[in-house]
Amino acid sequence: LCPQWPYCRKRCSYCNFNKYVVPAVDEAAVGACLVREARTLIRLSQVHSITSVFFGGGTPSLASPRTIAAVLEAIAGAAHLPAGAEVTLEANPSSTGTSRLAGFRAAGVNRLSVGVQSLDDAELRLLGREHTAAEARGASRGAWARGLEAALGLCDDHISLYQLTLERGTALAAQVSGGTLPKPPQDLLADMYETARAMLVAAGFRHYEISNFARKGALSTHNLSYWRAEQYIGVGPGKPGCQGAGGGGCARPQDSIVLPPVIAGAHGRFVPRGEGGCSREARVQTLEPNAWMREVQSQGHGTRRRAVLSPLEQLEEVLALGLRTDEGITHERWGHFSPYLSLEAVFGVPGEAKVLQEQGWLLLDGSGLRCTWVGLALLDSLLPDLLCQLQRR
Repeated sequence: LCPQWPYCRKRCSYCNFNKYVVPAVDEAAVGACLVREARTLIRLSQVHSITSVFFGGGTPSLASPRTIAAVLEAIAGAAHLPAGAEVTLEANPSSTGTSRLAGFRAAGVNRLSVGVQSLDDAELRLLGREHTAAEARGASRGAWARGLEAALGLCDDHISLYQLTLERGTALAAQVSGGTLPKPPQDLLADMYETARAMLVAAGFRHYEISNFARKGALSTHNLSYWRAEQYIGVGPGKPGCQGAGGGGCARPQDSIVLPPVIAGAHGRFVPRGEGGCSREARVQTLEPNAWMREVQSQGHGTRRRAVLSPLEQLEEVLALGLRTDEGITHERWGHFSPYLSLEAVFGVPGEAKVLQEQGWLLLDGSGLRCTWVGLALLDSLLPDLLCQLQRR
């Protein structure tokens, strides 16, 4: 389940997420609505077990441990939440004091996702971040390679590296388009990515997804569920747009579900069996928190938009998300969504996929369809051709 906490202390210059900076938050009211909507949507999905929970935002570490505990208790009361289920909380370094972290741990959080944009104070000021480099070091340490080395000395066994996106409407995008700040050339960005891959693999990390690295088996169970196209439910104020993944459908009963992070707003992919549905739906929750709370209070949930996903749309998501991982798309997973048209029938025939295989960017074998080490870094360039081939089939 993704409970989303949409509030922040300030808006960073690069951020266009659905977040709000307000003088005061009625935490009791927001928490009660998160609890009620979680119960309602779990009931609509008729799932029996929840594999993971991810508190996203906004800055969910600004919520009290008491609120986090109440949401987890509601989830456990509506479906089975195994004792070892992964429960993640996103946090800023400036809102992770020791006593607060202890409270979150007692509430049931067992994994922390700490967002650090830089370990250099000058870069942090440029990005408009609230925390200093010292706070970032305390919560989880500037040239790119030196920054990576510092981060490796601080992190545990999982690290996510996301290139900053210039989002339209943000202060940072305006600075770049106006020439106040330079935009790095694509070749430099590619070199930085390859440097990161080489350094992290040398340090014992598995590059298991385009932007994610883990060692000692510390892969994110929650995020793997998206990339493996499982079902998930988004809870809380959301904004339009696709967050990815899904699962289930009419082909077989689905009794396990992932409740997702809603970093960009609450989105979901699940079959509303409680309403008699038998097809997976894409759902988006109401954007503005006060409007969302009114809807939850009146009807139990704040789903603003819902649409049945066609079989082709589901396969497009399976393809685009699955190829992000080093395991790719297994024959079994593809067969769940496409029982009559195999991976071989779609991508093993002459066409774009064959060309990509000959160029050494794609593999199709007994394990399934996946990118090579080189191809993984080029996925955005490969996907259009693969999607075209799928659509023709």
